[in-house]
Amino acid sequence: MISLDQHKEALNQSGIEMLELCTKQLRNAREAFFNHDSDLAEEVLHIENRVNALDLKIDRDCERFIALHNPVAGDLRFVLALRKINFDLERVGDHAYGISNYIIEVDIPIEKRLLDLMKIEEMFDSALSMMDDITGAYIATDTKKARKVFKKDKVLNKINMKAFEIISGEVKKDPQLIDQFLLLFSIIKKVERIGDLVTNIAEEIIFFREAEVLKHKKKKGIRKKKDD
Repeated sequence: MISLDQHKEALNQSGIEMLELCTKQLRNAREAFFNHDSDLAEEVLHIENRVNALDLKIDRDCERFIALHNPVAGDLRFVLALRKINFDLERVGDHAYGISNYIIEVDIPIEKRLLDLMKIEEMFDSALSMMDDITGAYIATDTKKARKVFKKDKVLNKINMKAFEIISGEVKKDPQLIDQFLLLFSIIKKVERIGDLVTNIAEEIIFFREAEVLKHKKKKGIRKKKDD
């Protein structure tokens, strides 16, 4: 029978594989969007099957780990955290899939001026940087690195909050831009949601490592204190 430590390490490796796979999916969705690369977008759609299969495997293996080893304390927190991290990563993969699907179904040439105005590249770069941080934090169980994503998520939230006002003003000036702005607004919403999911993952890493539950707390105050 597999030992608790061996089983835990196998789960840990599956978690790393899921993090790296979903980061790659988001990075490829970004490249497909900016380069109008429908082949790369199709690849993201195809690989979504792997994301879903790995999601199911990790969920099933976590249940088996609990049933076989009856874990307590840190081992129990690890497996509970991994289940939630896995759930959030699968949804990151869904958003990468959705962005890629736009490229195939409604790809519209977007003026560079509009991309710059809506800060689309900055949003993608921030989200990918958050994914890199969270992967490093998970591998090293580094809560300091995990907390970095809270500050970066504010960039995504700020761009998202200003998006509607900018679009409203620009469309009034030139209604012919509506299709381009609708696509950009959809992309912004998906990338902003990815930022929220990554912060959830950071909270789970902190829960696993420090037994600190951040959910439902006044995050703004907590995060400010940690960032100072």
